[in-house]
Amino acid sequence: MSTQLRRAVTSSYLGSVIEYYDFLLYGTASAVVFNKVFFANLDPLLATVASFGTFATGYLARPIGGILFGHFGDLLGRKRMLVLSMTLMGVASFLIGVLPTYAQVGGLAPVGLVVLRLVQGIAVGGEWGGSVLMSAEHATSRRGLWAGFTNAGAPSGMVLSTAVLTGTSAAVGEQAFLDWGWRIPFLLSILLLAVGLFVRVKVEETPAFKAMTAPPQRRLPVVQVLRSHPKKLLLGIGVGFAAFVAQSTLTTFVISYAVQAGHTRQAVLNVLTISSAGAVFGILAFAAMSDRFGRRPIVLVGTVAMAVWSFFLFPMIDARSAALLLLSLFVGQAVLHAMMYGPLAALYSEMFRTENRYTGASLAYQIGGLGAGIAPVLFAQLQRAGGGTLAISCTVAAFCLLAAGCVLALKETNKQDLIPVAA
Repeated sequence: MSTQLRRAVTSSYLGSVIEYYDFLLYGTASAVVFNKVFFANLDPLLATVASFGTFATGYLARPIGGILFGHFGDLLGRKRMLVLSMTLMGVASFLIGVLPTYAQVGGLAPVGLVVLRLVQGIAVGGEWGGSVLMSAEHATSRRGLWAGFTNAGAPSGMVLSTAVLTGTSAAVGEQAFLDWGWRIPFLLSILLLAVGLFVRVKVEETPAFKAMTAPPQRRLPVVQVLRSHPKKLLLGIGVGFAAFVAQSTLTTFVISYAVQAGHTRQAVLNVLTISSAGAVFGILAFAAMSDRFGRRPIVLVGTVAMAVWSFFLFPMIDARSAALLLLSLFVGQAVLHAMMYGPLAALYSEMFRTENRYTGASLAYQIGGLGAGIAPVLFAQLQRAGGGTLAISCTVAAFCLLAAGCVLALKETNKQDLIPVAA
C-alpha cells in the first residue's frame, strides 16, 4: 500500500466520518429533540412529521451538491472540492448548535434550521463523490475495499453521533438535554473539522485525474453524463434508492417507532450504536468480497434479503424484547444493508469516465440518496393515516425488488480500468 493510497484512504474515511457525523447527528436529533425544540407549536405527531421534513430537506439538497462539486471536481480536480465540502459541513453544523429555538424567536427558528440543513445537504452531496474517487483513483488493486472505506464512514459517523448524543443526555439529564444539552454535539463539529482538514490537505490529486492527456471538454460534465450515460445513471439511482430507503428505515425512522412501541429512547440508541458499529465491518467485508465475486452478486443478494427482512423488522420491534430489537437492527444494518451498500462506492466509480466521473458518481449516489430523506416522512405519514407497519414493509420491499431489477440490468464493473480513455 503506497503512502499516497494510505493517505487517500485515511482522508476519505475520516472525511466521511466527519460529514456523516454532522449529517446523521441531525437525523438522530430530528427524531428525539427537534420536534420539541423547533416545532413546539404543533401537534406531537405532526411535529414529528415536520421534524423529519427538515431532515429530508438535506437529502433534497444533496443532488445539487453533487452537480456543483462534481462540475468543478471534474474540471479542476478532486482535492480542492473536498476541502471546501468539509469546511461547509463543519461550519453549518456548528451554527445549528447556536441556533435559537422556537420559544426564543418563533418561526425564524425552523427557517434557520432548514437553511442550515440545505447547506449540510449541499456539502455532503459534494463530499461523497470526491472521497470515493480519491481512494478509487489512487488504488491499483482491491478497489472495492479501498473505496469502501468511504461508505464505512457513514455508520462510523452514526456511531459517533449517537454516542455523543447519548453521552450528553446521560451527563446532563433529560430536561437539561432538551433545554441546551443537545447543542454540545453540534458545537463539537468545529473540532472534528480541524482534524479532518489537517489530514486532507496532505493528500495529492488522484493519478487518474492527472493522467488525462487533454483538459476536460468545455461541455458541462452533467450534460455529458445525461447524454452519454442516461441508462447507467438511471440504473445506478435505482440501486442506490433502495439502499438509502433501507438505511433510513433502520436508523432514523426506527428510533421514533421503537420508542412509540414501548422501548426506552436510551435502549434504542444503544442498539443503534451497536448495529452501526457492526455495519462498519460489514461494509468493508462485503466491499472486499465484491473485488473477488463482483459487485452485482453481493448487492443483488442483499437487496432480495432486505425485501424479505422488512416484514420481520417491525414485529420483532413490537415484541418489546431488547434481544429481538438488537437482532432486528443488527441483521438489517450490519449484514443485509452492508451487502447493498458496501460495493456501491466502487460500482459508481467504475460506471463513468474520468472526465465526468465525479459528476456521474455523485449524481447516481445522491439522487438515489433521496430515498433516505423521503422514507421517514413517507412512513410517518403512513402511520398518521393508519396504514400500519405492513404498508411500510411493503414499501421497503417494493424498492428493494426494483433495485434487484436494476442490478440485473447493469454490467459487472469490478474489472473496469479507471485510466482515462477517449470520450
